[in-house]
Amino acid sequence: MAKPLTDSERQKQISVRGIAGLGDVAEVRKSFNRHLHFTLVKDRNVATPRDYFFALAHTVRDHLVGRWIRTQQHYYEQDPKRIYYLSLEFYMGRTLQNTMVNLGLQTACDEATYQLGLDLEELEEIEEDAGLGNGGLGRLAACFLDSMATLGLAAYGYGIRYEFGIFNQKIVNGWQVEEADDWLRYGNPWEKARPEYMLPVHFYGRVEHTPDGVLWLDTQVVLAMPYDTPVPGYKNNTVNTMRLWSAKAPNDFKLKDFNVGDYIEAVLDRNLAENISRVLYPNDNFFEGKELRLKQEYFVVAATLQDIIRRFKSSRFGCRDPVRTCFETFPDKVAIQLNDTHPALSIPELMRILVDVEKVDWDKAWEITKKTCAYTNHTVLPEALERWPVSMFEKLLPRHLEIIYAINQRHLDHVAALFPGDVDRLRRMSVIEEGDCKRINMAHLCVIGSHAVNGVARIHSEIVKQSVFKDFYELEPEKFQNKTNGITPRRWLLLCNPGLAEIIVERIGEGFLTDLSQLKKLLSLVDDEAFIRDVAKVKQENKLKFSAQLEKEYKVKINPASMFDVHVKRIHEYKRQLLNCLHIITLYNRIKKDPAKAFVPRTVMIGGKAAPGYHMAKMIIKLVTSIGDVVNHDPVVGDRLRVIFLENYRVSLAEKVIPAADLSQQISTAGTEASGTGNMKFMLNGALTIGTMDGANVEMAEEAGEENLFIFGMRVEDVEALDQKGYNAREFYERLPELRQAVDQISSGFFSPKDPDCFKDVVNMLMYHDRFKVFADYEAYIQCQAQVDRLYRNSKEWTKKVIRNIACSGKFSSDRTITEYAREIWGVEPSDLQIPPPNLPKD
Repeated sequence: MAKPLTDSERQKQISVRGIAGLGDVAEVRKSFNRHLHFTLVKDRNVATPRDYFFALAHTVRDHLVGRWIRTQQHYYEQDPKRIYYLSLEFYMGRTLQNTMVNLGLQTACDEATYQLGLDLEELEEIEEDAGLGNGGLGRLAACFLDSMATLGLAAYGYGIRYEFGIFNQKIVNGWQVEEADDWLRYGNPWEKARPEYMLPVHFYGRVEHTPDGVLWLDTQVVLAMPYDTPVPGYKNNTVNTMRLWSAKAPNDFKLKDFNVGDYIEAVLDRNLAENISRVLYPNDNFFEGKELRLKQEYFVVAATLQDIIRRFKSSRFGCRDPVRTCFETFPDKVAIQLNDTHPALSIPELMRILVDVEKVDWDKAWEITKKTCAYTNHTVLPEALERWPVSMFEKLLPRHLEIIYAINQRHLDHVAALFPGDVDRLRRMSVIEEGDCKRINMAHLCVIGSHAVNGVARIHSEIVKQSVFKDFYELEPEKFQNKTNGITPRRWLLLCNPGLAEIIVERIGEGFLTDLSQLKKLLSLVDDEAFIRDVAKVKQENKLKFSAQLEKEYKVKINPASMFDVHVKRIHEYKRQLLNCLHIITLYNRIKKDPAKAFVPRTVMIGGKAAPGYHMAKMIIKLVTSIGDVVNHDPVVGDRLRVIFLENYRVSLAEKVIPAADLSQQISTAGTEASGTGNMKFMLNGALTIGTMDGANVEMAEEAGEENLFIFGMRVEDVEALDQKGYNAREFYERLPELRQAVDQISSGFFSPKDPDCFKDVVNMLMYHDRFKVFADYEAYIQCQAQVDRLYRNSKEWTKKVIRNIACSGKFSSDRTITEYAREIWGVEPSDLQIPPPNLPKD
């Protein structure tokens, strides 16, 4: 029998198709050796694995640079409308393999490294994740950059080059411990510093109104240094740019304020300015109103807008006017997409530049600003909405506060004219919230200052219109849109699951990689015995590979024939990891009660980071690990149930666990998860979903048929009805014996014998303060999990459902999402133009 191919061998087979294959190998080897020679320090004869990684990264980067330069020249010559995607987070993960895949170089690199006695996968593992994001919002931005380049859009991602990304999570005695993520410690081979484009950003100071206009004086200056990272499209030679800003103190920073003897103090004080880009705030779906965070938000906006305007003014190649001076055409040439409210200051900052600096009159400036900006809303949770104290603005950004007041006044005048006498409506719609602490509602500012507002899944966009921004929707219904999120199939299928990509390519060709809707062709293979066998075999190989990794890391014996039941995402009460815990305990109790009964074996994996200041989320991690300690060491249970907390969940770990999953848990309370994108990754990689009708689950069920997912629990209207009636957790606790037993075990210290009161806060929350109604969905969830077990026993029927899910996942490509943004918000058309590669002449 032929031995199964490794992932890299499979990838090699795919990437050979339609690509100049092994002719490149000699070239790659030569380039690798040259880079290795120059990478090595002169007095060091022995190369380390990291030296080999850097040599390979620089070899691959060489292939990017020529295409990058060509792409930017092409944009300069054609002068298309440019798209600026502003985000405080870009969760890029690793870059090496993604670049090889998108440039069609993986075969050549694999063969070249093999000939040099190296293992490509081992080299890939050396790269640090660029963890410049918390979760969904930051990873979405990364997928969007990939799609914008693949669709040939002249697009730029703008953000902050955090010195420390999302913390590394260590689990110590079952508790989360945070470690700083020093991802730049060994350097970053993918970025290029561009000091020639360094820009000043102003803070503090005072405002003076003069006959010649408004002046913002006596400010503190911080410099923004850009670092550019190339973003390659898939096999189209387009390479776009992600530009991240790093804060630098100017050379005269504070020196003039100090006495002569305080030179050392003054130089040390530069750190205060440079702290702006030091660290990513690790909160997901939670607003923390710290001054440093507001500084970060203004820093990225101020630097980016200067850059946008510089690029707008340096007119088209060959044009008679050396610079554009008229801003009339600005919205025809510039689209700014605000990824949530974090870059909301773009609106008052663009107004400040147009009115104060460029001397455009207010009404014209406002029209330009609105036509240029568009806003994506990412959450309906009230604790996540940004509401900044006016007093903080007054100190840090005094001119912007004036501009926001002026925007708000005109807006309220307009509303008052349409709804005379409706004072409560004015209060609800104001950008300024009155109260003990006057606050600026950034979401309201975004809605007023944008020409388009979108949610990120159909159900979410409806909630946005009907509740969150109801008054604004009544005022301007045409402004509101839906853009259901998507994921890039290059990273989330071809890169992470080459085995599955290979068998799909064999059946339907490669076209699905840039047009994921072509997966529909697989529907004709749902009953094809050979395809069913191939899909099941790939899943089993992925599980074996991941099992080996888990056993090595966690010293726990995994049963690879067990169902891999996976729940990975940020730890948050609304994502209901606690509901999963109650199911695990219920299964455990059933096995203990009737050990002779046949149970479907499960390996339950839960992973995700808790925000460092989020007590309940940290308690949830402790509960998961404590349940695991009991279950995994109970001889009666054996390998029928295993509970593993996946430490330090991040992009590179997701790429391994998602292809190995059988069951994907997407169990948020209906109406709380805006979209989710993990749900899409699992669907595309052949896991079945157990989920509520929330976020994009609704559209996944619509695409694949509800009967091909495991849907349970309350719908949005049921949740609302329960709120009206009043949710009483005790009713469920008293009515459901298995629930009561599980809660009592948590409460009594069964899972924490050394500290019986350990989980009293968790139980107290579930019983008396549970906004997310875990108990209300418990019974339906347990019953639904029993259906999962029944189907899993029938391997063939399970795999048929898997094939249906894969075949129906085409809608959830970020290429489709970006095409909709391009046509319906930005007013541009995707292009399948192939820019000639650097080794060919342009014409």
